[in-house]
Amino acid sequence: MRPTLADVATRAGVSKSLVSLVMRDEPGASPETRRRVLEAAGELGYHPDSRARLLRSGRSRLLGVVFGIQHPFHADLVTGLYTAARETGYELALSAVTAERDEAAAIASLLQDRCEALILLGPQSTAASLGGLAARMPVVVLARSVRVTDLDVVRTDDAEGLRLAVDHLVALGHSRIALIDGGRAPGAADRRRGYGAAMRRHGLTAHIEIVPGGLTEEDGAEAARSLLLGTSGPDDRPTAVTVFNDRCATGVLDVFNRLGLTGRESISVVGFDDSSLARLAHVNLTTIAQNVPEMTRQAVDRALARAHGTPDPVRAAVISPRLVIRGTTAPPPQR
Repeated sequence: MRPTLADVATRAGVSKSLVSLVMRDEPGASPETRRRVLEAAGELGYHPDSRARLLRSGRSRLLGVVFGIQHPFHADLVTGLYTAARETGYELALSAVTAERDEAAAIASLLQDRCEALILLGPQSTAASLGGLAARMPVVVLARSVRVTDLDVVRTDDAEGLRLAVDHLVALGHSRIALIDGGRAPGAADRRRGYGAAMRRHGLTAHIEIVPGGLTEEDGAEAARSLLLGTSGPDDRPTAVTVFNDRCATGVLDVFNRLGLTGRESISVVGFDDSSLARLAHVNLTTIAQNVPEMTRQAVDRALARAHGTPDPVRAAVISPRLVIRGTTAPPPQR
């Protein structure tokens, strides 16, 4: 059984109140008593239950985080949230969305943990559902745009990200640039809009091509095959593609590599997120980086502000992305 405060008091030969003072590092115990109590606690393996003390005070100092276990970029966001929360003296309670556990179940488990606020990473729930949740407790949505007035949103400027991708490819000499889309995923509509606007601005309206894709490697592979089957040959196909996310882009790259589309026949590929996947040496993906430290800091700050009753009057924070150039983009092959 887990040792208790009473066990430490018995071992040290003092009262529970004195043990409590020592464990809270408050004055009132002599140096000798403090030594005996700490020695007894060490022998018993006793650690104070700070969570219980906080709950008795009416505060848990917990931020609940709902994330998708299948998204590499969510892992990067969770890492950033841990750093941002630690700097404020808060801890995270994580709840994952999996193939067998939907978002509603992930949220429900955190409501039982008495979290002071929830941070939802790219949630799939409807705006109405998110509004209902925000009426019950403070909510911050990270990496998705939501038009609900009672919650905060922290997201990347997705349209700007696609502008950076298209500008980079045009600067290399590409004109036939396709977009492998993210369907109904958070941010996909803004990325489509940014792609179209950038292509038109460069006078490339005739080359706009949006290919159905998705979030996974399998989606990317299927989109790549569809893209190549829809052309009559090298002179007809795009010389570059910008892809909804890094995970999907790795599926695209796999198909291109298997078909020998490298060297003079290569098709440039740009991902989105700058996830840990993109930074692997054998992937080395040119991508649009989301500013994880700034996004996660803002999410934690806004969650705490709502929890303390002082929400930011500007409900949405839109963070600028940046282009990271690696090895999957180059000038178009010479025909």
